[in-house]
Amino acid sequence: MPNNSSLKSKAAKGMAWSAFGTFSSQGISFAIGIILARLLMPSDYGMIGMLAIFFAVSQLLVESGFSNALIQKIDRTEDDYSTIFYVNLLVSIIIYLILFITAPFIAHFYNTPELTLITRVLSLNILIGSFAIVQQARLKILLDFKTPALITILSVAVSGAIGIVMAIYGYGVWALVIQSICATIVRTIFLFIFNRWLPKLVFSISSLKQLFRFSSNLLVAGLVATIMNNLYSILIGKLFSPKDVGFYTRARQFPELLSGTITSILQGVTYPILTSLQNDRDRMVSVYGRLMRITVFFVMPLLTLFALLAEPFIRLLLTEKWMPVVPLIQWLCFARMITPISGLNMNILNAIGRSDLFLKVDLSKFPLALVTMAITVPFGINAVVIGNFFITIIGFFINAYYPGKLFGFGAVRQVKEMLTVIVATLIMAIFVFGITNLIPGDFLKLIAGTIIGITTYLLSAHFMKIEELKEVRTMTIQMRGKFISSNRN
Repeated sequence: MPNNSSLKSKAAKGMAWSAFGTFSSQGISFAIGIILARLLMPSDYGMIGMLAIFFAVSQLLVESGFSNALIQKIDRTEDDYSTIFYVNLLVSIIIYLILFITAPFIAHFYNTPELTLITRVLSLNILIGSFAIVQQARLKILLDFKTPALITILSVAVSGAIGIVMAIYGYGVWALVIQSICATIVRTIFLFIFNRWLPKLVFSISSLKQLFRFSSNLLVAGLVATIMNNLYSILIGKLFSPKDVGFYTRARQFPELLSGTITSILQGVTYPILTSLQNDRDRMVSVYGRLMRITVFFVMPLLTLFALLAEPFIRLLLTEKWMPVVPLIQWLCFARMITPISGLNMNILNAIGRSDLFLKVDLSKFPLALVTMAITVPFGINAVVIGNFFITIIGFFINAYYPGKLFGFGAVRQVKEMLTVIVATLIMAIFVFGITNLIPGDFLKLIAGTIIGITTYLLSAHFMKIEELKEVRTMTIQMRGKFISSNRN
């Protein structure tokens, strides 16, 4: 088991590179997304959005929870790695053939003939990406976040440039298709080059059985969660036009980008660390609590600020054609404030090897999602998104049940620990809302709102003596030092 200094050193170094890679790649992706949104039509994004659930489910089936199983297993071997590599590849081939054959039926379901060819080409992502699954898991196990950070930046930049060129030359939705495939190809190739690992010519049935006992619950839970998250796109795509799906798809991207950036940095680094502490519950719960507080400290004010500035942001950067996404973005921002906390509550169950509880929690939320969708879909996209917000709130309390039962860190205690951040965020929101309403022009609203928001939040955190502010300062200094040291080496 790693000692405290070793663990802190690895965490600081991991977060430094994870933060660098995530912020850099997301920044590039954000800029590329703005350019593409100005060049393409909402219906182009809508056609991709219609297929989201098919590719999300396919990716889950290919991965089958084996990555987390490899990370969670303490005594993993080369036979384990090689076996899972071949399983991922075999399943990806089967899934690709299924999607290729059923593509006309998918197009017919949505009454959009173009989806036949789009589905068949975009499905190549499943096949190509299967080669990278074990590679990525190995890097996480080794706590190497530098390599994937650099690879992600490279893949996003190269694929984004290709997508922009295609959009300029009028390829429409195909700019998004080729951009996605190029990103997968670049990422997979460089993972093999830098990881320097190749599978052995071995396939162990015992390894597969052992890992599948853990991964099977994650697979079922992942399928349930993915279907819940993407069922909206299916229903909207079936009942409304590709343009409406495009608005919904684009509205989801911004809040999920902001929330996911912070969450992926923290969770991506800490999951293998939490796993390494699974035999020391006190230390694991301490890390878990600190991680939750830091997540809330960043995510809540960030998404609140974006919700307040969504209207001038969309009008200025995406133009008037995208203005219907503003109320959708605002409701989704409030929902995504809760999602990272719920994710942490589920993550700790995986870290202690209780994927059975993970599955039980996800299954318990499925009927609620179905009932809410049945009620809201007839009233339009806005009602659907509002319904999603309330599901997220209820889901938080459901997800927090087992952490409360197992570790004494349930929903009530978690909300109490968030109170000071909630108050600081409300103070920020009052100042931003009040002052930006007096300022003319979208550009000035964005600049002034951002400056006012950051300033008032940090000042509120300082005067309220929120511990995470001091911790973030210390962590930033450590991360910068580790990043510079690692970069020199």
